[in-house]
Amino acid sequence: MHVLFIVDPLPALKAYKDTSVAMMRALVARGHRLSVAMQGDLYVIDGTVRTASRPIELVPDADPHEHAWWKEGPEGDQPLTAFDAVLMRKDPPFDMEYVYSTHLMERAEAQGARVFNSGAAIRNHPEKLAIAEFPHLTVPTLVTRDMARLRAFHNEYHDVIVKPLDGMGGTGIFRLAPKEANLNAILETLTDNGQRSIMAQRYIPEILQGDKRVLLIGGEPVPYCLARIPQAGETRGNLAAGGRGVAQPLSDRDLAIARELGPKLAARGLLLVGLDVIGDYVTEINVTSPTTFCEITEQTGFDVGAMFARALEDAVAAKPEARSA
Repeated sequence: MHVLFIVDPLPALKAYKDTSVAMMRALVARGHRLSVAMQGDLYVIDGTVRTASRPIELVPDADPHEHAWWKEGPEGDQPLTAFDAVLMRKDPPFDMEYVYSTHLMERAEAQGARVFNSGAAIRNHPEKLAIAEFPHLTVPTLVTRDMARLRAFHNEYHDVIVKPLDGMGGTGIFRLAPKEANLNAILETLTDNGQRSIMAQRYIPEILQGDKRVLLIGGEPVPYCLARIPQAGETRGNLAAGGRGVAQPLSDRDLAIARELGPKLAARGLLLVGLDVIGDYVTEINVTSPTTFCEITEQTGFDVGAMFARALEDAVAAKPEARSA
């Protein structure tokens, strides 16, 4: 296969822990070719979605902490249908440019391109709001920009987490204590004085045992999750916020959640999903560029990248042949 990665600039990727790089290595190990493009390289002309892209080769035995882990070939310009698979791995923020990209992906798919995760599926599954479809798997949750409703929710549940709908890596997350002196100031800031919707959830004490990232690949759960354990005195377990990642086998509850959601999400065009699970509850459904392949593989020996590569091969084989434009 010839696989196109739509990613952030390669020098910005930390090869020793980046999931997109782990995918690349797994695909090359199975004999596939790689090209890369940036989000800004996508364009449409006369109705055809095209991209400027560059073929890359991975440098064997390269130091993953250095930038010399790949070599680029000359730039070319092709329709997305020229590739066997297109992987949308651009990191958030999920801004309007990202939304436009999902529309271009969807248009390319209509022309025969094979895109994973699909443009429509990414766009239709906002990572925090998606849990509203599965209230039986979540804690009490409110989404609103009305500060009176937010204060009433806090008054009912006393210990509450509030966060922006478009945040990532733990940014903008606050824990509102039962007698939070800064309650109004926090809500005013997060909602921009009632102009922006946010999410409020009942606090889950099991966060102290970790915010678990449960990976679904082709609808099937990876048998290990990464529990992101907060630093002492911290509410957030996100690795970007200083959390410590500990790989561990899925619990019975993790497996039950994964087996319920996996087939449903895969059927919608979501080849790779990262569920965030705290205790017994799903808190987010991540579909843009889920991570933790490297941490799980290093700590358990289970090759997550290889599982993904096999699932991608199966997904491409199951889709009709792309046609070049």
